[in-house]
Amino acid sequence: MRDSGPHPTDRRALLRFLAASPLMAGFHALPRWLEWGRQETDIITAAKDALDVFDFEAVAKKNLSPAHFGYLQTGTDDDATIAANREGFNRYQLRMRRLADIGKIDMSVKVLGANWANPVFLCPIASHCAFHPDGEIAVARGAKAGNHLFMLATPATTSVEEVNAARGEPVWFQLYPRNDWNQTHQMIKRAEAAGCPVLVYTVDLIGGSNRLTGTRARRRDPATCTDCHEGGLNDNSRKPMIADLKPAPPAPEAGPATWEFVKRLKDATPMKLVLKGIVTREDTELAVEHGVDAVYVSNHGGRAENSLRSAVECVPEVVAGAAGRAPVLVDSGFRRGTDIFKALALGATAVGVGRPYIWGLAAFGQEGVEAVLNILRRELQMVMRQAGTSTVGKITKASIIDRRGGTY
Repeated sequence: MRDSGPHPTDRRALLRFLAASPLMAGFHALPRWLEWGRQETDIITAAKDALDVFDFEAVAKKNLSPAHFGYLQTGTDDDATIAANREGFNRYQLRMRRLADIGKIDMSVKVLGANWANPVFLCPIASHCAFHPDGEIAVARGAKAGNHLFMLATPATTSVEEVNAARGEPVWFQLYPRNDWNQTHQMIKRAEAAGCPVLVYTVDLIGGSNRLTGTRARRRDPATCTDCHEGGLNDNSRKPMIADLKPAPPAPEAGPATWEFVKRLKDATPMKLVLKGIVTREDTELAVEHGVDAVYVSNHGGRAENSLRSAVECVPEVVAGAAGRAPVLVDSGFRRGTDIFKALALGATAVGVGRPYIWGLAAFGQEGVEAVLNILRRELQMVMRQAGTSTVGKITKASIIDRRGGTY
């Protein structure tokens, strides 16, 4: 975490003081980060005791080394885009409808020809074994229990074949290309041979990422990187999709990653192609022109750039750019069922969660992952009932109000 700024304990002490002050009596609404009801003594000891996904964060922090927790929590620069991702949801209010038939709630969606039981998917995150010994296997089994899509990251600590077996069906494979096309091609073909139906090309980290919080956390960790990574911080020996690459004649990539590279990926595999990290209408239109099958709105959970634009606020212009020609997925900052509902109302087809399921993994393994996903499904189902929307298809722009522009 950052060295600057108040420690959470000091902040909570200040908040308790302010809460008792008569000066606060006139305030009818306070920012979400104040979290008046949550105390440091409320750390749960069992996954079943969690009231929301945030309850797993404190347990994860307690269980993990400073370096590993810092890697998970870091954003870029001053982490302001992480905060922006959460604040972005406050822009949208919900329009609740009454007396609709909500006896049966159907959360199923159809994405790229496949039927999903619900619109919540698990984002690709590297190195799950850094957070729990069972790593990606525990996550895949947790995803299977709730019938969620799971995207496997290139730097996973478990092979795609093992993850597919644990999930019970092929996952989507997220691609970080190598500098050598032969190596990139090997990974693509391995995922294809394993049955993965979709390739997710992440484009938001091409320009680099300045993750200061993670660096400071490593400096404070009394352990050294070689305690976990024998070859140092950038050691890939425990990451099968990279470590298992076979020697081949080098074939350097032709210049920087551009739209021409998207065409190269399309030509290399029959898997459907998704671009992850698109946040503007212009790039969405270009993606569709280049034959991309779906567009994935993301700022990497505040880890890609310090744009101060929340992912949820990017959804409307990306949906407009897609113009019904490609589904729109989104992640970054989603923590509650109401968050998911708002993205669906803005036109997203499905919503990804990242840090919350890793908090659950680090806290209680597979049981924690399942509990996080159970909470999100339960919360989404509740808000669908409150809004009178018995199916995801009934969640539309009429379900929300934009504080800056009224109803849609």
